[in-house]
Amino acid sequence: MTVFILVLLILIVLLGVKNIRMQFITRPVFSFFKKVLPPLSNTEKEAMEAGDVWWEGELFRGKPNWNTLHSYGKPRLTEEEKSFIDNQVMTALTMIDDFDIVQQRKDLPPELWDYFKKEGFFALIIPKEYGGKAFSAYANSTIVSKLASRSVSAAVSVMVPNSLGPGELLTHYGTKEQRDHWLPLLATGEAVPCFALTGPEAGSDAGAIPDVGIVCRQEFNGEEVLGISLTWDKRYITLAPVATVLGLAFQMRDPDGLLGDKKEIGITCALIPTDHKGVNIGARHNPLDMAFMNGTTTGEDVFIPLDWIIGGPQYAGSGWKMLVECLSAGRGISLPALATATGHLATKTTTAYSFVRHQFGLSIGQFEGVQEAMARIIGNTYQLEAARRLTTTGIDLKVKPSVVTAIAKYHMTEMGRNVINDAMDIQSGKGIQLGPKNYLGHGYMATPISITVEGANILTRSLMIFGQGATRCHPYVLAEMEAAAMEDQSAALERFDNLLIGHMGYATRNAFSALFSALSASKFNSAPVSGCTKQYYKDMSRMSAALAFMTDLSMLIMGGDLKRKEMLSARLGDVLSELYLGSATLKLFEDNGRQQDDLPAVHYVMQTRLHNAAKALKETLRNFPNRPVAWLMRAVVFPIGNHFNGPDDKLVVNLCQGMLKPSPARDRLTFLCPDFDGDEGGIAEVENAFLAQYQCRKLHRQIKKAQKEGKLPSKIPTGVLYEQAAATGIITQEEHQQLIDADKLRKAAIDVDDFERL
Repeated sequence: MTVFILVLLILIVLLGVKNIRMQFITRPVFSFFKKVLPPLSNTEKEAMEAGDVWWEGELFRGKPNWNTLHSYGKPRLTEEEKSFIDNQVMTALTMIDDFDIVQQRKDLPPELWDYFKKEGFFALIIPKEYGGKAFSAYANSTIVSKLASRSVSAAVSVMVPNSLGPGELLTHYGTKEQRDHWLPLLATGEAVPCFALTGPEAGSDAGAIPDVGIVCRQEFNGEEVLGISLTWDKRYITLAPVATVLGLAFQMRDPDGLLGDKKEIGITCALIPTDHKGVNIGARHNPLDMAFMNGTTTGEDVFIPLDWIIGGPQYAGSGWKMLVECLSAGRGISLPALATATGHLATKTTTAYSFVRHQFGLSIGQFEGVQEAMARIIGNTYQLEAARRLTTTGIDLKVKPSVVTAIAKYHMTEMGRNVINDAMDIQSGKGIQLGPKNYLGHGYMATPISITVEGANILTRSLMIFGQGATRCHPYVLAEMEAAAMEDQSAALERFDNLLIGHMGYATRNAFSALFSALSASKFNSAPVSGCTKQYYKDMSRMSAALAFMTDLSMLIMGGDLKRKEMLSARLGDVLSELYLGSATLKLFEDNGRQQDDLPAVHYVMQTRLHNAAKALKETLRNFPNRPVAWLMRAVVFPIGNHFNGPDDKLVVNLCQGMLKPSPARDRLTFLCPDFDGDEGGIAEVENAFLAQYQCRKLHRQIKKAQKEGKLPSKIPTGVLYEQAAATGIITQEEHQQLIDADKLRKAAIDVDDFERL
């Protein structure tokens, strides 16, 4: 007890007496912190400053306020948005023949291009005063998703003008003259935009743009003006082959000091008509045989006036910040919308197909091997829809959540890839035979495009999510880095001392919270709801505290090396991602009114999220280079082991059985993939067969019972079996006709296209 009291007194003096604390704690820690501080490039610093911290900040700090999550509200469509989706979007769907678009035309038909322009599909984000729709991010996402359920090529053609590009940049940063001139033209489709960012030497590292603009004086419109001489080489530019106006990102330099003392001005964005002298729209690419326009653009010594810089000369050098802010919004809408559409399409068609496709005398949906893959499709689709809604909610709240949108882009496109793979496995021959009836093939072929664009997924996961999240979301690290960079060392030390005390308390709280939650199975953690989902909130809080604790120790021990240990930082980023995705799932369940028939999907998703988060923590501990620290972290985070095991087989079977029938729960997971009269793309065909076969389920049971009792033979053709059942009075003539009609629909649904030999 005496020793304990002495130690306690020493700690009180060390921490409580400022002069002593500054001498023995703050100064040494400050010196150490500056040594291990991870270096930030200018582009990284600008990216940090450009984005906003939103819900991910709560998750990263160890104690999420779940009431804050629920307070964000439910995304809703306005009456105008609903009308556009019910009318213009549905009309566009009837005009889409994706087999014709991809396999024959290699382009959208002229009438579809004209319809998109006339009805404002390219004006979804443009303000109304310029002739645009000014739709919400949620509406934008819904429109793109519905189009993608029929054609990725059509969806991308609409998606790009409403994502990162001239329209977005002009709306936020353009001068009045630029907005007045260009936005009405973009709204009507008279001007078709593209944005040239990526080049042969600058892909995911867009900040390394080699394209150059030199400030100089040249003649323009008959007089000598101050402007920029541009040279660029860009590729992978969507809509470039048909664009009339080019957004261009380049490194701006002023070697002669015509604008001031600064020689390297930085990344700048300009808007250039494609018919301007020297602009070259080059050859067209072939992105995995998809039909959306994608190609190259180059220019050499192309002179433009300074006022063609987006935002005017005052925005010279601000291009990277502009791009990061706009890209963070577009990244959370466009590609996640395509992935969500894949989920809705796969869930609708795979559950229907699994019901009508028979093998070994059974619907293939009754085989547990099929159900295992089908459960992943259903669970991932519920997760995709949940993440789509929460992410667009953040964007519509006018925040710029760069970390959240990076999570959405990476994980949602990966889920989309997993969903289409599972759907292809289950539907097999139906999926691999291309033709007008094949609704999976083109989406399967296009999936890698989403993986690679807007930041390659590998680098998004390993560098961006945790790299930005750890610094931006942490309540102290960014401020401590700013203190370390201060020139006045006395003021820096004073500032750091104030931050250090708070940081120590924060780290201690998270360590105790993680340990106590682990020992008590999160029993005493708070939850905003009761019932079946209460425990998930508690377990998520435990994982949040564990992430915060392990992040602090990892940054302390490894410093700048953590940035280079990409596999470790990616795993910590995975934990943050799983917490975000789990949050979205719980919020969707609440937003939908806690529907009981959604619970199997919610249980499946949440158990998967917690399992994945715990696995990522465990793998981080297993590979942490400082083994004593790894043992300490393991003792705090998993003192009695990891018991998050994921969904069991019983839940998988229950989830699939609930989706192998028409139901409101199934409708909620497939509404982005509508079926309609005249749809010849195969979706309505398999859905109608499913509904007809489901209506006949009692008749099928009667016939099977008669077969077991020996009243009907077991192995005879279906048509003959139905005739004998009617002849023996097991079914009526009306029921016989119902079975015949349903079987015709079934055969048409499982049929595939064939073609004349070449």
